[in-house]
Amino acid sequence: MKIKLTSITICLIFVISIALISCKKHDDHKMLNIDYPAVYVVNGSSNDISVIRISDNTVTETIELNGAKFPHHIYINPTKTQLAVAITSTDLSGGHAGHGGSDDGLSIQVINAITGMLTKKIKLSKMPHNGIFNNTGTELWVGQADTVQSQIMVFKTSDWSLKNTITVGKGLSEITFSNDGSKVFACNTTDATVSMIDASTKIITNTFTVGEAPVGAWSANNGKMYVDNELGQSISEINPLLNAVTATINLGFKPGFVAYNSISSELWVSDATNGKVVYYTLIADTWTISGNIVTGADAHAIVFNNEGTVAYVSNQGAGTLSVIDVASHTVIKTISVGSNPNGIAIKE
Repeated sequence: MKIKLTSITICLIFVISIALISCKKHDDHKMLNIDYPAVYVVNGSSNDISVIRISDNTVTETIELNGAKFPHHIYINPTKTQLAVAITSTDLSGGHAGHGGSDDGLSIQVINAITGMLTKKIKLSKMPHNGIFNNTGTELWVGQADTVQSQIMVFKTSDWSLKNTITVGKGLSEITFSNDGSKVFACNTTDATVSMIDASTKIITNTFTVGEAPVGAWSANNGKMYVDNELGQSISEINPLLNAVTATINLGFKPGFVAYNSISSELWVSDATNGKVVYYTLIADTWTISGNIVTGADAHAIVFNNEGTVAYVSNQGAGTLSVIDVASHTVIKTISVGSNPNGIAIKE
């Protein structure tokens, strides 16, 4: 018996086939339910995000980043509902000075922190190091690095329209906020300067000269900002109230990140050169080494939980996340994540 296929039948088969393919694609990017306290770790070479449940420090989910290449730092908004991930198309694991690379696929991906679904993709013409929400969550600040003059773009999160453009220095890396949210700090890596911007007026109020190749100015609840100078192998302390650089800590290693712990009054610096975290205490107005914690190759980002009792450290070269008890300065768990983990965000 021969079956004659009419043109209508063929069209119907084609439509059903397309529908089945679409359903498969949807299943491959299923909606998650991260309704628990979690740590989000960006994997720069795996091009995804590992989700770690805080209660038992296990990897529970992996968020795919829609074909993105070399995602870098990640920030969460104040309501803990959205994540901003910088897509750099450039491997920054070896260092940030003179960074360049492909301009294909440069963007900020805004992701729902609960479902893991893409909310908004902001396409860019130049490389972003990070995207960060202001303290009210009404704005997303995004940097675009340039060898001549970099820019910061401020987007309204209500409709993602461009609100302001601010011109800063050469080779812009991280953009961060002061602890109270009133000031923004932009690290001009090529210029060895940090631009301080009024968060409300969007006007640059000062430019500080720091060490060679500054990457990020990290806020502390002691009111200071701590700048990691990658090639200078030092930390510059900025006091925004005094409008000045008030201290320089010479390290003797390449820093990856700086974090201040208010419970222990310690300054933690990741030692990317030796795969550990070195912590400092203020003795007679001088930051002095108190000890170190071995974590893993190319130690990078440091994030404390809300209580300041536990620290999370990403180890780019090891592909792991170290969980550290702050009081005892010991690693209590090492979690395998993706390849080249860098940025960390926490939802509690």
